[in-house]
Amino acid sequence: MSEGARTGSAGLDLDPTTPSVARMYDYFLGGKDHFAADRAAAEKVTEALPDVGAVARANREFLQRAVRHVADRGVDQFIDLGSGLPTQGNVHEIAQSVHPHARVVYVDNDPVVISHARALLASDERTIVVRADLRDPGAVLEDPETRKLIDFSRPVGLLFVAVLHFVADEEDPAGLVREYRDVLAPGSHVILSHAAVEERRNANVATAYRGANAPFIARTRDQVTGYLEGLDILEPGVVHLCEWRPTRIEKPLRAGWTAVGCRR
Repeated sequence: MSEGARTGSAGLDLDPTTPSVARMYDYFLGGKDHFAADRAAAEKVTEALPDVGAVARANREFLQRAVRHVADRGVDQFIDLGSGLPTQGNVHEIAQSVHPHARVVYVDNDPVVISHARALLASDERTIVVRADLRDPGAVLEDPETRKLIDFSRPVGLLFVAVLHFVADEEDPAGLVREYRDVLAPGSHVILSHAAVEERRNANVATAYRGANAPFIARTRDQVTGYLEGLDILEPGVVHLCEWRPTRIEKPLRAGWTAVGCRR
C-alpha cells in the first residue's frame, strides 16, 4: 500500500494488522490499496477458491450493468451500502453517464475506503461518502449527509452488492433489507448480489475469512429471493453471476446470485 494511502487514513482508527474485507476485495480486483495482512488473508481465500479474482470481477461487472439499467429506468439517486474502495466504473460514474446530475451516497466503515473515497470525490458535490455500518440502517438513513443528498420522496437505487453474505444469520439480513426497503419510494430499485451455496468450496472460504473477523455465509437462491420480498423482481430473476443481462459471452460462474427488484 502506498505511503500516501497510509497518511491519508490518519485519524480514522486504521489498524493495518487486521485484515479488511474491503481491502481484500481490492486485492482480488488487482488494486493496490491494501496491507500485508489483507494480502495474507486474501491469499487464504484464493487457496480455497482459486477463481475468486474472476468472481470479484464478474460481480463488479454485474454492479455496472445493473446500475446502468436502473438509471435507464429513470433513477438518478443511489445509495451503495458497503461500497468498498474506489475503483474504475464506480456507481457515480455509471449513473452520471446516464444522468449527469445523478447523486450517489457511498457507505462503508473501513477507514481506508473513507479516506480514499473522500479524496477522490472531493470535487463532486453530487457524490458523498458516509462512514457507517450497513447493519445500522438508522445511522445510514438519518446521517445528515445522506439526507442532504438523497430525496426519499423520489425513487432511489439501493445497492447490497457482495455484502449480505458478511452479515450473520443472527443479525437478520432479511430484516435489514426490509428496514431499508420500507423508506424507499415507489419506483425505487434494490440491486443485490450474494454468495451462493452451490459453490462447493464455501466452507473453506468461510474459514479463510475468519482471519478478517468476518462471517461468510453463502445462501440459497430461495433465501436470496426472500430478501426481495415486496419487490417486483426484474427479468431474468435471481440468477447466477454473469447471467443477469450479460453484454458479452462469459464463463459461467456459480459462486454468486444476482438480482434487481423494483418497489411497487
